[in-house]
Amino acid sequence: MRIALDAMGTDSRPLNDIAGGVLAANEFGDAIVLVGDEARIKDELRKHPVSAGTVEILHAPDDIAMDEKPTDVLKASPTSSIYMALDAVKRGEVDAFVTMGNTGAVHAIATLKTLRRISGVKRPVLSALFPINRHRMIFLDVGANADVRAEWVPQFAIMGSIYAQRVLDCPQPRIALLSNGAEETKGNQLIRESAELLRGSELNFVGNVEPVELMGDVADVVVMDGFVGNIVLKMFEATAQYMATLIRHEFRNDLLSSIGGALARPAFQRIRRQVDTSEIGGAPLLGVNGVVIIGHGQNSPIGIKNAIQQARTAVREDVIGAIRSGIAQQAK
Repeated sequence: MRIALDAMGTDSRPLNDIAGGVLAANEFGDAIVLVGDEARIKDELRKHPVSAGTVEILHAPDDIAMDEKPTDVLKASPTSSIYMALDAVKRGEVDAFVTMGNTGAVHAIATLKTLRRISGVKRPVLSALFPINRHRMIFLDVGANADVRAEWVPQFAIMGSIYAQRVLDCPQPRIALLSNGAEETKGNQLIRESAELLRGSELNFVGNVEPVELMGDVADVVVMDGFVGNIVLKMFEATAQYMATLIRHEFRNDLLSSIGGALARPAFQRIRRQVDTSEIGGAPLLGVNGVVIIGHGQNSPIGIKNAIQQARTAVREDVIGAIRSGIAQQAK
């Protein structure tokens, strides 16, 4: 395969990006196309020997900062790493695009300038993957659509279900709708209308779930509107950071706690591996005509390599073709 990687995506650009791309090339034997400033990429590549696959460079003189607004990005010259990589996917020059860059910019450029929506898709969605109870749960939408219509929600569920089946190795994904209560009567008008549509579909809808149930083995795909989803995503991240800080502080509080912390370190390392987002690397933008994986700007080289692996699986399992078929079937 040929996978385009945004070399200017992470907060450490292009250090971790290039290191992760070379790890992927060496492990998977594919062609990794680093998109970004050629001089900076070449300088950093000297530190990372390539033993398998190939690493190529697509020169993109500009990059998009994390704080740039999507509306400003769309007016900019199409010479950024994100725009040029997505255009390469559109042209068929690469099979997928992986970035740790500006999520809003990726969504705007993919949807409005390059890949465009899959026929029949009302709105593309951003997703997030969480390692919960030793399996990965996909949440969507987590930010693309703040205001959602009920008829869009089954499409979110279809796209999430197909991704869970083909990439996350989940044969019959359980789909749940995030609400303030499990009862059918709970939720606002959007929730009640969406639940009725999901119950009437052929999807494996298991009903509404409350936030407190998300940490349990209740579903594989959880659908919600982008406003709520973005809050949930940020709350998850903040809670994980807070708990890690609290545990470190308590174990350093006195000598006995320090000794206990040292003895418990192997267990905490195992827990950390289970919840470490580097084990996933990124999550897909679903509903556009191409495989796009978006990760966190603080991702490590291993996380970037794993995001590339996710993109490879999505290409191999023809996720885009399956979504096209699923949306067309829904329209009948």
